[in-house]
Amino acid sequence: MSQSDSLVEEVIERNPQEKHLSDYRPSDYTISTIDLEFDLFDSQTKVKAVSQVKRVNTEVTPLFLFGESLTLISILVDGVAYSDYQLVEDGIVINQLPASFTLEINTEIDPVANQAFEGLYKSGDAFCTQCEAEGFRRITYYLDRPDILAKFSTKVIADKALYPYLLSNGNQVDQGDLENGRHFVSWVDPFPKPAYLFALVAGDFDCLEDNFVTKSGRDVKLALFVDKGNLDKTQHAMVSLKKSMQWDEQRFNLEYDLDIYMIVAVDFFNMGAMENKGLNVFNSKFVLANSQSATDQDYLGIEAVIGHEYFHNWTGNRITCRDWFQLSLKEGLTVFRDQEFSSDLGSRSVNRIANVMTMRDHQFAEDAGPMSHPIRPESVMEMNNFYTLTVYEKGSEVIRMMHTLLGEEKFQQGMQLYVQRFDGQAVTCDDFVAAMQDASGIDLSLFKRWYSQSGTPHVYVTDHYNSSNQTYQITFKQKTLPTADQKKKLPLHIPVDIELLDSNGNAIELLPGKTNRVLSLTHTEQTFVFKNVLTKPVPCLFRGFSAPVKYQYAYSDEQLLDIMSFASDEFSRWDAGQTLFNKYLVKNVKALQNVEMLSLPEIFIDGFKSVLVSEDLDPSLVADMFAFTSENGARELFDVVDIDAIHTARDFMLQEIATQLHELFVDTYLHHNELKAYQPDIEDIAKRKLKNSALAFIARVDKKLANEYVLAQIDACNNMTDYLGALNAANSGLLDCRASVMQAFDDKWFETGLVMDKWFALQASMPSDNVLQNIEALFNHRSFDFSNPNRLRSLVGAFAQNNTYRFHNIDGSGYAFLTDQLIKLNSQNPQVASRLITPLIQFKRLDEKRVELIKVQLNRLLALPNLAVDLYEKVTKALVQ
Repeated sequence: MSQSDSLVEEVIERNPQEKHLSDYRPSDYTISTIDLEFDLFDSQTKVKAVSQVKRVNTEVTPLFLFGESLTLISILVDGVAYSDYQLVEDGIVINQLPASFTLEINTEIDPVANQAFEGLYKSGDAFCTQCEAEGFRRITYYLDRPDILAKFSTKVIADKALYPYLLSNGNQVDQGDLENGRHFVSWVDPFPKPAYLFALVAGDFDCLEDNFVTKSGRDVKLALFVDKGNLDKTQHAMVSLKKSMQWDEQRFNLEYDLDIYMIVAVDFFNMGAMENKGLNVFNSKFVLANSQSATDQDYLGIEAVIGHEYFHNWTGNRITCRDWFQLSLKEGLTVFRDQEFSSDLGSRSVNRIANVMTMRDHQFAEDAGPMSHPIRPESVMEMNNFYTLTVYEKGSEVIRMMHTLLGEEKFQQGMQLYVQRFDGQAVTCDDFVAAMQDASGIDLSLFKRWYSQSGTPHVYVTDHYNSSNQTYQITFKQKTLPTADQKKKLPLHIPVDIELLDSNGNAIELLPGKTNRVLSLTHTEQTFVFKNVLTKPVPCLFRGFSAPVKYQYAYSDEQLLDIMSFASDEFSRWDAGQTLFNKYLVKNVKALQNVEMLSLPEIFIDGFKSVLVSEDLDPSLVADMFAFTSENGARELFDVVDIDAIHTARDFMLQEIATQLHELFVDTYLHHNELKAYQPDIEDIAKRKLKNSALAFIARVDKKLANEYVLAQIDACNNMTDYLGALNAANSGLLDCRASVMQAFDDKWFETGLVMDKWFALQASMPSDNVLQNIEALFNHRSFDFSNPNRLRSLVGAFAQNNTYRFHNIDGSGYAFLTDQLIKLNSQNPQVASRLITPLIQFKRLDEKRVELIKVQLNRLLALPNLAVDLYEKVTKALVQ
């Protein structure tokens, strides 16, 4: 059998198979340049791709190029028609090629029919692309892998009246008019990049222009493109972009490198945004904002995502991944950078709390579920399934631990060395760690296990105080439980940031001039001794969430209250409050299971009362102190999850807090209920956040008063945050006004999809037994579009992910409902389906009846004759857990 036939046979085998990191091999061919020409039509777009290709070995091997949903027109090698090739399901095999040559491939594609929103597709009236991870193969046959870096030039041709803006990567070099009302624009990107960073957009937009002068004096043009009529919602995004550019220069000494930076907002987009070189394509959710249509959280989210994609210019674009198993190289690092950006511009403690809530509520569950994987996975079936909280959020925590161990100065030295070594290359996570180690002189060889080991470590803490010699001894034991992908676990290098409080609540000096110290836990069991400790201290453990672990220490209620009152780290104060709440949640769940009375002690209520009346705490932090562990997050507290008991116990506790602190909640609400011109600044955001938190608690106890407050707030408010805060109270409290205020909101905003997403999410989270029937009826709502990922996430996703008790209804209706939607999405948009399925596959610790009900639905999916690989991977792994 010839080498060519062998390759064809290998590619034809289409049973879903895992790809392994260990199988990585450099390509036999490289591509130095690719010149693209697009002649855009709705259903018959012509793509001409001319590449300079070189074989890197002496043996004549076939060239395999990836391709999907393409119509091949012709292939030319060095300008001559070529026929020695075979089309296979995943692409094309070209045989008997010279050592270096010019390859021209002409294809035709159908953007309108592309409902997967990968490659080139239509979003409304505009053409746009999404090529990460493997979308470029839907545009032309190509070496679509991240370690093939080429210089791209792009010529875009289209109808001038319909598509006056023709955009692509790099700098614009030419434009002109053509026959039949068509025109062209040519772009050249001077920096080599992988195909996943390619972008093209063609449409008729409103455009906000500005400029930014870099620290070296270069004048960069900034352009933000949005659908017609949305220009008034772009100013915040532009301000956020300029802040991002300035911050990256100041904090990381990284400067922008092209003449223009463009952002385009589109409505139909599977992701949040995409960092394509010089031309970022964004989900409009993360661009459009004004006070009437966007909440404070929208403003903050836009700032963070704009920053994230801009920061990718260096950590992702100029230096990219060798292979997709290294995805956290760019994403974990860039999430860390955007978190630091948000913290430097806003409240560090509030941002940290939000990040940790995501970890505890969702990433820990991913670690314990069937899709458990390290931040650098070892295997995968579908590359889109790599885009996980583990790779992004836990990946960021791993970078943060390095920052904690090295300190800011040495970390920045490591970043500079990383950039110097690898600019213009596709590299690995090991390369990044090596740069950090070499620049700092700190041994990170044990620390690297975080990249290859999955699961959430458990740290068990005990202590002993010796009053005779005034020494305090604290012992840590670490253990990581077996996960679906790994049975054997090794000790990790865990940084433990610790503070000790004395009997008066004062922090004890642990290092000269410092009251905190970072301990390096590197063994299965390790003891640290502190001398000259005059009284038994209260330990504040894992300050700032210094490691993504679960830890257990037998805190008394009094110790937790001391930390809530006196810890210098605001995160530790919040964490102590969460620990206190969780402690009694576990007790009350056990009480329910033993048919005993539910209760909350007076010391618990007094502790949170002191938080509510504090004049020293940031109002946003106070609000966070009352944003207790969600029902999803609470599942991580139990080895066996009792859905009904968790819901009942948690609801009881929230009701008790609302009842016993009712007057204080009313006072808090009235104190912060001031009407002034809307500003999304830190101080005003904090006040609105606390006010609306208080309103939700009032709605639990005094329905009549809450009803009055809700109607008055809606009538007087001048911003979406307060409008939505009132709607949330009406919805969660099932107030009498709920139906009328929800209808009024619908009538006002039904033509604005992004605003209606908030309304759909409220409908999906309604704490009512008939919520599912309501959701099904909303599929026929005038504002709902099943093909729009944002609408799906806001209605279907919000129900399955956030309305935990009703999604897990013991009759199985929630499971059947979600499966029905996944079946519809399987052939239309499997990438969105793969994200929505998560609550259905994390069932391992549920009761036997629910497990069986879920398995019935998963087997429905498995029985589909055309089940997409995205879903196949998750379903099969779930069924064998």
